[in-house]
Amino acid sequence: MTRRQLITGIVATAVAAIIFILPFIFIFVTATKSSQEAALLSFALPGGWHVWDNFIKVVQARNYMLMLAYLNSTIITVCSVAIMVLCGAMIGFLLQRRSSGWNKVIYGMVMLGLIVPPAVVPTIWVLQGVGLFKTIHGMILIQVAYGLPFSVLMYRNFVATIPRDLDEAAIIDGAKTWQVFFKVILPLLKPATVTLIVVKSIAVFNDFTHPLYYLPGRENVTVQLTLYNFQSQFETQYNLLFMNILLVTIPPLIVFIFFNRQIVAGMTAGAVKG
Repeated sequence: MTRRQLITGIVATAVAAIIFILPFIFIFVTATKSSQEAALLSFALPGGWHVWDNFIKVVQARNYMLMLAYLNSTIITVCSVAIMVLCGAMIGFLLQRRSSGWNKVIYGMVMLGLIVPPAVVPTIWVLQGVGLFKTIHGMILIQVAYGLPFSVLMYRNFVATIPRDLDEAAIIDGAKTWQVFFKVILPLLKPATVTLIVVKSIAVFNDFTHPLYYLPGRENVTVQLTLYNFQSQFETQYNLLFMNILLVTIPPLIVFIFFNRQIVAGMTAGAVKG
């Protein structure tokens, strides 16, 4: 390693620490302070550590709303990501393997799903028309609609790396199309599946705007919306707010840390082989 490379690495590490680590330290320190100390919004250490007290207050706030929010967010995340994986893999498989005049049309619609921004008001009208506004089921379908184009494109690229000889051998052995997909193709898509599950799980779990628009109501609260519990027009309880931020941020952060290598490997494999 040359001296220039060493200096560049040190500078890059320092910049990354400032951008990513210092804000997290500030959130943690503020979350452990009393209400009066937290209102100063300084990096100073607390006079007394109030970690457990603040934690209990956040969990018990508004009749344990945070626990309900975790349940709702978990249901939305698990169901929507499962549908994205299954439907995205099947659509990507058909787009790659089956020659049809409709493929270009479908592929164009998938690209539009990535490019065209979502329209909130018309979407609310549609949800109201089908009776899914303010429901968990409607929120799951919204997340699937917004995340499916990315899923289809990822799986389509990965299916292209799998030799067609495997399909033909399975068909010669008497396998039907659905058996070829589930027993031959889908197991080989594990890198793409792991990448998609981690990326989309974090995105859906951390989503703030879509539940705010399409899922109003206390019984439908998600984890990101619980941040409103400690903010009002006249007062903000910064110690409890930052403790809530910690409780909401830590689960996705842990998932990302443990599956970071799988995400990079999956993205790189798709890019190189595609």
